[in-house]
Amino acid sequence: MKQHFLMKKRLSFLGFLLVLVGIACAAMTMTQFSIANSFSSIPKAMIWGCSNFYPTADSFTNFPDIMLKLQETLLISIASASVAAIFAFVFALLGSQVTKINNTLAAFSRFIANVFRNIDVSIWALVLLFSFGQSSLTGYFALFVASFGFLTRAFMETIDEVGSGAIEALRATGAHRFSIIFQAVLPMSMSQLISWVLFMIETNIRAATLVGILTGSGIGFIFDLYYKRMDYHSASLVVLAIVVSILVIEQISNYVRRAML
Repeated sequence: MKQHFLMKKRLSFLGFLLVLVGIACAAMTMTQFSIANSFSSIPKAMIWGCSNFYPTADSFTNFPDIMLKLQETLLISIASASVAAIFAFVFALLGSQVTKINNTLAAFSRFIANVFRNIDVSIWALVLLFSFGQSSLTGYFALFVASFGFLTRAFMETIDEVGSGAIEALRATGAHRFSIIFQAVLPMSMSQLISWVLFMIETNIRAATLVGILTGSGIGFIFDLYYKRMDYHSASLVVLAIVVSILVIEQISNYVRRAML
């Protein structure tokens, strides 16, 4: 019986794998994608990168402008995630199973979170571009909306994991809803909530480059400007600045997480 079950499970896995391979082959045929050509182009790309895509002494004359745009990107990323976290916490309280007011508001909050979370930040940037034009405000709103959707869902799951024992005990004593939130929900979930906000800031910094290219703001805009001018040395300096900033922010976030735990 056990061997029959294992054989059936292996056949199911094999069938699923064959379906995925078939879909991949069909997609490559429709898009005229060649695996051989893609692998053969890797050495050429590496040679070109080593020959052209590296900072030079002349490119460092643009370093002040790059740092100014990088600062703008970092501030937008932090501000969008921080403000979105406030709104997300309110919607998470309404949508969580342990703090919800009624089922209607809970369903509405979960619906909003799912819609905003499942639409990519680049799509939000393109949609908002028609309303606000190419500006830093457009990039901020795109990151804010995407952060709001993600954090709302993450906060809901975090609050749902909070032990209901303390909440039920406070309810039994007649505690007000705000007392329950500030005396049970927040103390037990604060470290995890802050961790999610820090993760969102890191994600926003990575996404801000693409958003900046689309909205004409921040570090993404200056990278696109150098790249289109074929100033690859300055463009590589932009990439280097982004990588260093992401690594520094990640180290700071890890330190804060360790300090909280």
